[in-house]
Amino acid sequence: MVTRDYYEILGVGRNASEKEIRQAYRRLARKYHPDVNPNDKSAEAKFKEIGEAYEVLSDPEKRAKYDRWGHAWRQMEAQEEAARQAGFQTGGFGQGSTAWQWHAGPDADFGFGSFGSGGFSEILEEILRGTRGRASTRARPQPTRGEDVEHPVEVSLAEAYTGTTRILQMDGPQPRRLEVKIPAGVRDGSRVRIAGEGAPGFAGGPRGDLYLLISVRPDPLFERKEDDLYTEVPVPLETLMLGGEVSIPTPKGTRLALKIPPETQNGTQFRLAGQGMPHLQGGGRGDLYARVKAVLPTNLTPRERELFQELARSRMQAR
Repeated sequence: MVTRDYYEILGVGRNASEKEIRQAYRRLARKYHPDVNPNDKSAEAKFKEIGEAYEVLSDPEKRAKYDRWGHAWRQMEAQEEAARQAGFQTGGFGQGSTAWQWHAGPDADFGFGSFGSGGFSEILEEILRGTRGRASTRARPQPTRGEDVEHPVEVSLAEAYTGTTRILQMDGPQPRRLEVKIPAGVRDGSRVRIAGEGAPGFAGGPRGDLYLLISVRPDPLFERKEDDLYTEVPVPLETLMLGGEVSIPTPKGTRLALKIPPETQNGTQFRLAGQGMPHLQGGGRGDLYARVKAVLPTNLTPRERELFQELARSRMQAR
């Protein structure tokens, strides 16, 4: 049995709350757990010591008795029980006098002799002597699920568009490499759950889960709103005036054809349905919006300048 002070073992004060005791136990149990300290006898002994301290301090009734009697609380509890079974009732040990009362009635004669001559104390000592030295069986800590772990992961918009994988280096007493899959459609703040890859459990309990905290890097071509994408498409002036076709990029590196009607105005926005980001749930995709940006000609040739002048005169006459 552990003889060190239980509060000292868990590193908490005697006024610690149940939550503080539980947090201290989990922190220390995770540090000294046999699964993360294989073949380490000192860690194993420390783990058992922590478990014994937690078993007592986590139980309000046991903790109260420990606070009163210290490590002798089990023996004192057993002595009280033996006395009760023999017909005595006690007001407590250790602090103040022991107040024993006999409940068999004032006229009962049990052959104990005179209480005043020591007969009572001899009988009581015999009762208590039979309870001394009994070793109580300490309950082993119950299997407890390990804590969940969070790990930040940064991806590009293209990776969020198609889905990707990452190799994570998981630190701890047993470092390991873990390949994880990141689904298509993740966004800033998404939490991807990897079941059973968190912290080890206690006393044979299962591992917790690993949660990937996703952040998506800004993209130079696309702005994302929910699952819709917005991009700006440069279109030559002549194509805007006469109509034609331009190509639009996608996050995965391909291009889409966009038909420009004649006399399209600068800033016109076209919707390409189903060409946005994948939905994380339910299937389908958002939309892609292409906003036209007119590209004005430069370095005009003499002939081009004449044509623009002719166009200007024609427009003025038409007013």
